[in-house]
Formats: sequence, C-alpha cells, structure tokens
Amino acid sequence: MTGVIEALHIYDEHNRAILSHTYTSRPLSATHLLPFYLDHPAPRPNLIYLPNTNPPTLVFSLIHANLLYLATSSAEIEPLLVIEFLHRIIDALEEFLGAPVLAHKIEANYDVVAQLLTEMCDAGTINTTEPNALRDLVEVEGLLGKLLGSINLPGKSPNSSSTPSLMAQNATALPWRRANVRHTSNELYADVVETLSVTLAPSGRPISAFANGTIAFTSKVSGVPDIVLNLTGPSGKHNLRSVMELPVFHPCVRLNRWRDNPGELSFIPPDGRFILAGYEVDLLPFTNGKSGNLGSNSLKLPVNLEVKTGLGSAGSDFEVRLNINKLFGSSISGASGRGGGPGGRGLGGPHPGSAAAPLLQDLIVSVPLPSEVRNLSDIRPSKGDASFNVGDRVLEWHIPSKELSTGASYFVLRCTVQGPLADDQEEADPNGFGFGKDYTYDEPYQVSTDDKPKKTEGSSEAEKDAKRTAQNKILMPSSASVSFSVKGWLSSGIKIESILIDPRKSRGIGENLKPYKGVKYLTVSKGGVEIRC
Repeated sequence: MTGVIEALHIYDEHNRAILSHTYTSRPLSATHLLPFYLDHPAPRPNLIYLPNTNPPTLVFSLIHANLLYLATSSAEIEPLLVIEFLHRIIDALEEFLGAPVLAHKIEANYDVVAQLLTEMCDAGTINTTEPNALRDLVEVEGLLGKLLGSINLPGKSPNSSSTPSLMAQNATALPWRRANVRHTSNELYADVVETLSVTLAPSGRPISAFANGTIAFTSKVSGVPDIVLNLTGPSGKHNLRSVMELPVFHPCVRLNRWRDNPGELSFIPPDGRFILAGYEVDLLPFTNGKSGNLGSNSLKLPVNLEVKTGLGSAGSDFEVRLNINKLFGSSISGASGRGGGPGGRGLGGPHPGSAAAPLLQDLIVSVPLPSEVRNLSDIRPSKGDASFNVGDRVLEWHIPSKELSTGASYFVLRCTVQGPLADDQEEADPNGFGFGKDYTYDEPYQVSTDDKPKKTEGSSEAEKDAKRTAQNKILMPSSASVSFSVKGWLSSGIKIESILIDPRKSRGIGENLKPYKGVKYLTVSKGGVEIRC
C-alpha cells in the first residue's frame, strides 16, 4: 500500500466547508466531494469508495462535536492509519484551540490550524502527531503578540520566531515530550475509567459482560522523569495478564518491561494529560477456557434491573423494577478500592466518590417501545421523573442523586400503554352509515334491527378481552437499559498499587523530589447494561 493522504476537509454542522488543506496531487474540492459523501444513506461508514470520480477516490470520514472531517486518497492506503490520523488531528486541535473544537475556533485560528496540519502530515505522509512535539514546532502567538506583530520593535530579530522550531528539530529529545519542561508544582495524577457493556437474559442471568478500560495519566513534573506505575488485579499480580485482555499502550511505555513483569508500566511521560493504556476485561467467570457456571451470577453490578410485562386485567401494563445493590458500600468498594493506592485527591477520612466510599450518580433507565405504541396513558414512578418521547418511542426514567443518598434501594416504575386507535371498528359502525360494508343486489336495501343476528354478550366480551390482551402483548417493551456512573469503583477490580519516580534514570528533576500523587476510579454505563424481556 503506497497511497498517501491527498487532502483534508472540515465541514460545520450545516455542511459548510470551513477548512480545506491539500497535501499532494489534485484531489476533489470540498464543494465537489460533499455531494458524493451525502449520497450514501445514513448511517455512513468511515470508509466510502467513489468509483465514478476521476480518479476513483477513497473517502475517510469522522464526525466529532458536530464537525465532519473528510480525508481523501486516490490510491490504496491502510484504512486504520487514516482513521487514527483523523483522531490525532482532533486531539491536536483540542490541545491548541481548547475542547470542544468548534467551527468559529478553527476560523479564528486558521494560522495555528494550518501549521498543525502541515507539521502532522508532510506531502501526504503522516509525520509528527504527538501534542508535546507539536508544541515545539507550532507557533502560537498570544493576544499581545498579535497586536504588536506588525510593529518593528528595536532589537527584534525577524528570524527569532523560528529559533525554537529549529532547536526542537535538532534536539535529541523524546518525540512525545517537549524540551525544557518546568513546573512550579510537581503533580502526578492517574484516572482509570471503565465503560460497561453487559447483556442480561430475562431471568437476570448474564449473557455477556465486558469492561473497556482506559488509564489516563497527567504528568506535571519538571525535567525528564522516569516513572514506574504498578497495577494489580482482584487476586493480585500473578493473573493480571489473563484479566487484562487486549492491552494497548502509549509509545512511551517500555513493552519489554511489561512482558517480563505484567502489571509494571515503565515510561517517560509526555508533559500534561495523555492516554497511558487501554484494555478489555471479560467480567464473566471462566473455567478451562469455557464459560463457568453463569447461573451462579457472580457478576457484581451497582444496580439490578427487572422488567415485568403484560400486567393488569387487559395486559396493558408493564413494570420496571430497579434495585440498588445493598452491598455497594462495603464489599464492592472493598474489592475495587483496596486502599487508594497512592491516595485519593483529598485529606482526612473517606469521602463520597473515593475508593473507600463509592458514589452512584446519573442513574437513568431507558425503555424503547414498539412503533405501534401510540402513547403511555399512565406513568407512575415511585421516585424520580419519567417521560415518554413519542417521536423516538423511548421512555426515560431519571432518578436524581438526592433520592439515592436517602438510603432507598428499591424503585418501581409502572406504565400503561395505548395502541393504535379504532382497534374494534371492524364490527362497530359509530357513524351509522354502514361505510365499510359490502352490499349486494341480493340483499334488501334496508334491514330491520330485529333481523340482525345477535351474539351472546358473554362470549363477545370474552373475545374482545382476549383480542385486546393479544394486541397489548405486541405493545410490550422487549428490552430496557440503565445508564449510570460510579466514582471510586471499578467493575474489574483492577487498581493502581503505586506510582514511583526512579531517581537514577530521571534527568533534571531535582533532589528529593516528592510530587503530589492522586488516583481516581470511575465506572460508566451509557446504556451499556441491558436486560432482555
């Protein structure tokens, strides 16, 4: 694959081109490219092939903060390389312009954006993408510099602005860490975030359960520190390799050290915040490579969800039952916190949100309903607020944090569904004009009411009830999901044991350096815990 990135185009939320940067060749312009992209029905893939253009073009797309990023290439190229390059562009723009990246920020700082795109990709070949290295290469003028930029002050050298870039290019510094880092206060922070993806059977038995983890590290230490971060699992370090599946690391991590000693991350960090590592954990028990006894349900979740359908005399009611885990304050916090490692960001006893006292927040239950549901006539939550979005056919139940802090552990939401109108109009004629009936010339024009066949009232009502119950069964939800966040707890049980600076390998950090260290744990479910009905 010898292809290169030929151009990058950025569009705002109204599909207006706000930036186009050409690297090589003569690619399609932003105006001509957009209609080809929009011709594909949504949801559009990240890679689209356009065979009818001259030459045929590969279009790589990414949508972030309502901005559309399109990169083009007319030759075969590694797709993941280009997608990752688009992610790196967004990271660099957030680093230099501030998050989130908005259209007016790009337009107001086009000089900075043009420098970034030029340094990150040279003639279509991806070059420097590390934010720390870009800091040394890209000039960012302050407000005073922009005001005085056109004034020739005495003693000001016209080429002085290029000196830092030339020094940075000739320096032997690490590519991910800028040179001459200085901080008045030295700090090291680690944030471990896990995102849950759990599917439960109607009985509550887990079908699949995964946690995708990210270790974000913030380094604000002068000089060039050499850091060792030690991880441990639920049962110690010896099985950490089997717990953390598919680990990925920042280029600064020494992979040989990890292979020899799993759980030990040795690295020289970039300056500032960066993603140190990522991993995946299978939360279901395994025995000899096969699933263990799932009936025992050893999966620990902060909340248990249950949905009962077909309730009431007509089967038109359903209930969502939410149970907050009573052991949440003791066993789960003990399994995840196991101390705070280097300590939480605070002094004194355990406070809400720390490893010793996990805090459940942002609890939302979402229940998608079939398209046949016209409305919910009755919504009765025991706590919190519930609302039905008719357009999206989604029932949302919000339980505020103040309700959770009262100690209540059981919440119920009961609803009544309404189906389409005129369910039983086949036999009824409310207008009295006989519309919808078939008439033949063999029948008399007028029929007396005494000649009409009469049905038994009991059987008719029973048939209607059975029909109504069958129709309401179709209107019942088939699944429900719960979203939440838990500060101070990780579903995998992984924790950071220590963060140490190696003084022998570090350079320019000063003697007896004792930086402030902090660790935070966060588990997030964005509709990731789903139960089938």
